[in-house]
Amino acid sequence: MTVDKLDPDLLESAALAAEPAVESESLDAENTLKPEFVRRVRDSLEAGENDAVYGLVEGLHPADIADLFELLDADERPALAAAISDLMGSEVYAELNDYVREDIVEQLPAETVADIAEQLDTDDAVAMLEDLDEEDQQAVLAEMEPEDRAVIEAALSYPEESAGRLMSRDFVAVPEHMTVGDLIDFLREGRDLANEFWEVFIVDARFHPLGTCALSWILRTPRHIALTDVMQRDQTLIPVTMDQEEVALRFQKYALISAAVVDADGRLVGQITVDDVVHIIQEEAGEDVLLLSGAGEGDINEPIRASYVARVRWLIANLATALLGATIISNFGGAIEKLVALAALSPMVASIGGNAGTQTMAVAVRALATNQLTRSNTRRILWRELRVAVLNGVTVATLIGVATGLVFANPLLGAVIGTAVIVNIITAGLAGVLVPVTLDRLGQDPAVASSVFVTMITDSMGFFAFLGLAVASGLVG
Repeated sequence: MTVDKLDPDLLESAALAAEPAVESESLDAENTLKPEFVRRVRDSLEAGENDAVYGLVEGLHPADIADLFELLDADERPALAAAISDLMGSEVYAELNDYVREDIVEQLPAETVADIAEQLDTDDAVAMLEDLDEEDQQAVLAEMEPEDRAVIEAALSYPEESAGRLMSRDFVAVPEHMTVGDLIDFLREGRDLANEFWEVFIVDARFHPLGTCALSWILRTPRHIALTDVMQRDQTLIPVTMDQEEVALRFQKYALISAAVVDADGRLVGQITVDDVVHIIQEEAGEDVLLLSGAGEGDINEPIRASYVARVRWLIANLATALLGATIISNFGGAIEKLVALAALSPMVASIGGNAGTQTMAVAVRALATNQLTRSNTRRILWRELRVAVLNGVTVATLIGVATGLVFANPLLGAVIGTAVIVNIITAGLAGVLVPVTLDRLGQDPAVASSVFVTMITDSMGFFAFLGLAVASGLVG
């Protein structure tokens, strides 16, 4: 039916009816969680005015309620949860930050947590329970219905951050002998279907996926056509043990909306949808950036002790690498005493090399994470980064060499520092690729330890090249 065939009065009524809703959404979007709003909630909590708190929060979207918990102090969250207990549905818990949710869940009785978990999608329920202590986890599982408990326990049996933890068991699968009409009738009559799905999986007698049918195809195909004639046989199957980062890469590479998850025997056991993958992409990208800096998970809701443990070990590692640089400098103490300018300029050479190494390392780590850097093209990428390093080195060396020669009225000093900068930037370019690649080949996460080794190499080479060239050139007698 086209728009011009619709009753104009009906269209006008629909438009008028829609206007208030649009205005309300705009108002909520403009005023939600502003500092003034959060202050009013906090003041009402402190005054014990639970009815006022409920009235303020009642109209918020579940995701905004979850954000409100994060904006409050940890000791204020239990009071908010108690004041709006009727609003604390499964959608709110699904949106909560992991640490915030864990704090709240730990204060709830096991039967309440079990009720919430049973309302959540499988992946969200697993995310809520997996961080609990083993004793608390078993207590919650004991309160769940046998069918729901079996599903959650099966998901928890898979490795963390795997497709088995990420997948949802709410999907639609039908036998291959159906026609399009049979499928439409089944979907209309089915009472236990998934709440949201975009495609239907076609399976054989062993529950192996044979293909998929998008809902748009089903609606546009005559009823008598067999599903096997209209289904798409080419599909991306996700092994249940696949790492979630690899899952995200497949969704991105093949532009997937959903994908079937299969067990070791090739049986369909779940599906992963793009909304879950968007979260994973964001999580993995942020995780790699934080690991490069040695900041751990970097979550502002993370306990202080956990943040301390995650960060201090890399600071200690950096201390050890700094000692190596100090040792090199001490070996050239006599030269530095004769020409004080060496002490002032040495940190510049090391710093420039360190920045160059960080740039190359960030590119390499990202390329490894996205499978752009593999064994087949390592040499090409290394050659590319080497050429970039040479160009950068010549440019920066020329600038710093000329400036140093003019400021200190010593052309030889300018030539020495320029040469040292070229050497160190080239070294940084090589190290920025080789260190992450080597760690990856050894089965280690290149995002975790690359920065420590690259910094050690560039600092050491910077001091050694500059001071060594100063002595070798006769700059200091």
